[in-house]
Amino acid sequence: MDPRYHEFLAGELAQIRQQGLWKEEWPILGAQGPRIRVKDRAQPVLNFCANNYLGLSSDPELMAAAHRSLDEWGYGLSSVRFICGTQGLHLELERKVAAFLGMQDAILFAACFDANGGVFEPLLGPDDAILTDRLNHASIIDGVRLCKAKRHVYDNANMHDLEAKLREAAGARFRLIVTDGVFSMDGTIAPLADICELADRHKAMVLVDDSHATGFMGRTGRGTPEHCGVHGRIDILTTTFGKALGGASGGCIAARQDVVDLLRQRSRPYLFSNTLPPVVAGATLRALALLSTTTALRDRLESNTRTFRERMTAAGFEIKPGVHPIVPIMFTRFAPDDAPLAQRFARALLDEGIYVKGFFFPVVPKGLSRIRVQISAAHESAQIDAAVAAFTKVGRALGVLG
Repeated sequence: MDPRYHEFLAGELAQIRQQGLWKEEWPILGAQGPRIRVKDRAQPVLNFCANNYLGLSSDPELMAAAHRSLDEWGYGLSSVRFICGTQGLHLELERKVAAFLGMQDAILFAACFDANGGVFEPLLGPDDAILTDRLNHASIIDGVRLCKAKRHVYDNANMHDLEAKLREAAGARFRLIVTDGVFSMDGTIAPLADICELADRHKAMVLVDDSHATGFMGRTGRGTPEHCGVHGRIDILTTTFGKALGGASGGCIAARQDVVDLLRQRSRPYLFSNTLPPVVAGATLRALALLSTTTALRDRLESNTRTFRERMTAAGFEIKPGVHPIVPIMFTRFAPDDAPLAQRFARALLDEGIYVKGFFFPVVPKGLSRIRVQISAAHESAQIDAAVAAFTKVGRALGVLG
């Protein structure tokens, strides 16, 4: 390798450290859960930053289902779906997840990142237009870039700007509005009712990535379409199995039968990536069965979220309002030193037995650094109390609270 390139890399890495933007990894020593062991820590700590919304990541029933699937269906398929990688287990999961989401069919992917990377290019071409929210997930941004359709970016959840962009794209053959159901950095919910109204008025289609909502948003956990009262009005849903539905991996696209049929023929991540491992498929089926039987976990998560949000607000923290279990603790008034502050805050909380991480540029824009807390149904009341107490102690020590 050219020695100059080593010098370039060293300079880039040094700059990241100097700017306070270095992302540290704190390895956990064991299974995911509300209480975890962390490397170089003598005592377990409380985990408040996992996507483990329903507490199913180490659920005994899901683990038992994974073991049964391993014994019956094997470890891996060593193949893509259309060669020799389709088992009855995968077809069953596609049927069950489509029914859970209220769609005709679904198609599995190794991750929702792959689903978003493989959904646009097969369905739209240069005569079409995609209208995408400015704060959409990186996987949507990358997927849209791979598509030849014209891209129109509208301001986050701004319906006036979206309508203006729809008018700009009036000459397109087909128009597709694309949004996260829940914006993962802020925990805010897309205004899907308004988006669907605009889509109907302008004869556009709607795609929603519901990764941070499937299983727990809405009265029965069917996600943001149910939460926003637009169930049945969303054309395409993408989502993950790697968060509330057990937290392993895998994702899917759910839509009308003809949309899914075309994706099976042309979606590159589906055609050229190995099949979802049977253990993930089996455990995800068990998660869907559980969530179709009872809303107890999503009800407990809703209660935990409300308690934490109310208590952190009362303590004086700047948090983004909402109802989602993503609770961003903001440091905007400390910009431009907000990124190092977020990291110091997270490290100080770890010393207090609370595992959270600071989020800063380039994950979020400069000046909008934060601690992104994520609440779980598995958190007990005493653990939420401990988290609020630790945040308050560290907030006072670092001058965030008066």
